Amino acid sequence: MTTTLDEKRMAEAMDLAASVRTSTAPNPWVGCLLVAADGSVFGGATEPPGGRHAEIVALDAARTAGGPDAARGATVYVTLEPCAHTGRTGPCAAALVAAGVGRVVVAVADPDPLVAGAGLAVLRDAGIAVEIGCLADDVTEQLAPYLWHRSTGRPWVVLKTAATLDGRTAASDGSSQWITGEAARTDAHRLRAESQAIVVGRGTVVADDPSLTTRLVDGPDPRRVVLGAAPPGARVHPCLEWSRDDGDLAALLDHLAAEGVVQVLVEGGATVAGEFHRAGLVDHYVAYLAPALVGGDDAPGLFAGSGAPSIADVWRGEIVAVTAVGEDIRVDLRPRHEEEVA
Repeated sequence: MTTTLDEKRMAEAMDLAASVRTSTAPNPWVGCLLVAADGSVFGGATEPPGGRHAEIVALDAARTAGGPDAARGATVYVTLEPCAHTGRTGPCAAALVAAGVGRVVVAVADPDPLVAGAGLAVLRDAGIAVEIGCLADDVTEQLAPYLWHRSTGRPWVVLKTAATLDGRTAASDGSSQWITGEAARTDAHRLRAESQAIVVGRGTVVADDPSLTTRLVDGPDPRRVVLGAAPPGARVHPCLEWSRDDGDLAALLDHLAAEGVVQVLVEGGATVAGEFHRAGLVDHYVAYLAPALVGGDDAPGLFAGSGAPSIADVWRGEIVAVTAVGEDIRVDLRPRHEEEVA
């Protein structure tokens, strides 16, 4: 399969976006590559909230190296449609127009109601050549939590589980540390760093007293949410304690979305996992499977509560990735609702 020059440049922009995955929310993690008329290349990625967007970082780099007109006639590759409104920063589309760029290649449009095609229109109205769709599938995957959040108004929910190959999350005495190896635990901490909130049940807090912080990788700690009341002195404090009186799980997600949470990681035990699953609120399942067997039916499984009454009622999703993580296997599974994001 032939890779075009545009695709190679967009792939480089995606690498830039990946480098800031954990630091930009609630803004999207965007990469931008500016190729000047003389062939010089300058890259940029979105800075933390309040900082520069990827396009401005790339423009500033070009001007620092080549003067105020360094971007004139340049081709710009950006993973997400440039914004056209003023928020904490100015509109990137207008900045590209002012810089005199000649062509802008965009991977995907921004569904945010404040953008939603307006950025593309600003560029085209200024006579700039605009192309959209380069590596669109890859960038849609990279930005899936953001696109879902802006399209639905709710956070992207990742449910993380760890089990033996026969589907047991603990031994019959309740002991579960550690089912998976260090590499899988490190990978799970990366999920924490990518999430702005992490949810567990009171039972997990009482049984394990987890801190729910990001420790095995560099990255921010997610906001900690406990379904129920956390005991005084528990390491999870400070946390948001969400009771049934506050609302159901959907109401919790709405509450978190309103506070700028783009991705939620559910790390609770079998009861919490079952509740989110049966409510249809999980957007991405991550299951770490260890090469181990409990070997019986007296140990807890992935979900507690009632399951499908018949094989016709079994929930079926789509396996999107199977990855070796140390001695364990990571399986990524999604419900078949990607079309709702498009």
